[in-house]
Amino acid sequence: MSGTAERRGEAAAGLPLNLGGPLSRRSTLLLPALVYLGVRALGVVVLTVFAAVHDTSLWSRLTAWDGEWYLKIAAHGYDLGPIPDAFDVPNPFTSRAFFPAYPFLIRVLTPPFGATAAALIISLVAGLCAAYGLARLGRIVRGGSRRAGHILVALFAATPMSIALSMAYTEALFCALAVWTLVALLERRWELAGVCCLAAGLVRSTALALIIAVAVAAVTALVRRTDGVRPLAALALAPAGLFGYLWWTGLRVHPGAGLAEQLSTWSDLEWQGWLTRFDGGLSTAQFVAEVLTGSNTAMSVLTVGVIAGALAGFVVLVRQRREAVLAVYAAGVMFLCLASSSLMHAKPRFLLPAFTLLVPVAIALAKRRTATVVQVCSAVALLSAWFGAYALTVWEYAV
Repeated sequence: MSGTAERRGEAAAGLPLNLGGPLSRRSTLLLPALVYLGVRALGVVVLTVFAAVHDTSLWSRLTAWDGEWYLKIAAHGYDLGPIPDAFDVPNPFTSRAFFPAYPFLIRVLTPPFGATAAALIISLVAGLCAAYGLARLGRIVRGGSRRAGHILVALFAATPMSIALSMAYTEALFCALAVWTLVALLERRWELAGVCCLAAGLVRSTALALIIAVAVAAVTALVRRTDGVRPLAALALAPAGLFGYLWWTGLRVHPGAGLAEQLSTWSDLEWQGWLTRFDGGLSTAQFVAEVLTGSNTAMSVLTVGVIAGALAGFVVLVRQRREAVLAVYAAGVMFLCLASSSLMHAKPRFLLPAFTLLVPVAIALAKRRTATVVQVCSAVALLSAWFGAYALTVWEYAV
């Protein structure tokens, strides 16, 4: 869509035209950050109220559970001593289930800020980077526009359990790297895609979905001979972070083992520490069946609702024939989440990186009047703020 056509579309939808003045350009530049920060600030405010009602502190909620692990690793490294695992067996290697990039950044920023503040600052900055990546993604996809990009930022910031973006968790950092990987793929910037995917592999195992998306895009380009051999750079770089860390972990835990056993060591630690392993979706299916036939807890019903929403969103993404990398990435994230036996009520957080599911919604909303967009985004933001606050203060172990 040309700039003129885009401005006409925005005017028809009820948006003020960008007249090109300095203030207008500055406002446009800041809008992704303002949208993201506004939605996330609402979530934190609601969490503050819930924390006070339930006699806990905002600080403790933002650094709970995995956040405590990352802070300990940042302060002491991976050698934390024997820690009882899920089978109540002391295991000195449990901490190695957590990927290194986030605690490393915390450690780097600890001297000027303190560990906890550093962790939250990293999440904040990474969230802003993700917001600008999403704004760009919403603009460059087929049928997209600048307006769709801004709406995509709002929807992402208001995703169920988006409170994790404001916590000492890896979601914000991973999503920032993931969205810029996808943007680079769509813009055929192969070296950037490879570097961002490599870095994402040092943040969390969900990078496997990103690696597959990079591989599909790169192989397609090589077959079509559209960019010469440049896609090979992405193919070479993309898996290095994830598989490098898996190998390194196996080397530390089983130094004399073969490569296959070393690469599977991380999965063993996940099972020993949190009873999480690939089961083809059996645990998720059983959970959904139990909830639909007899659950009386709000969190269980909401979790099933999020899973159903994600599946419906994927169907729409495929039926609209969006760019292949968007669907491949979303499918990978959903498969890794739903096909594992991980904590069921954490599924909404694990689905947070599947932000490409929101692209069709953002594009559809971009065609509506401004009042409709504001009402929908405000309602979603309020629901998300309540969901996150409820999960962190009322329900146990929801993240």
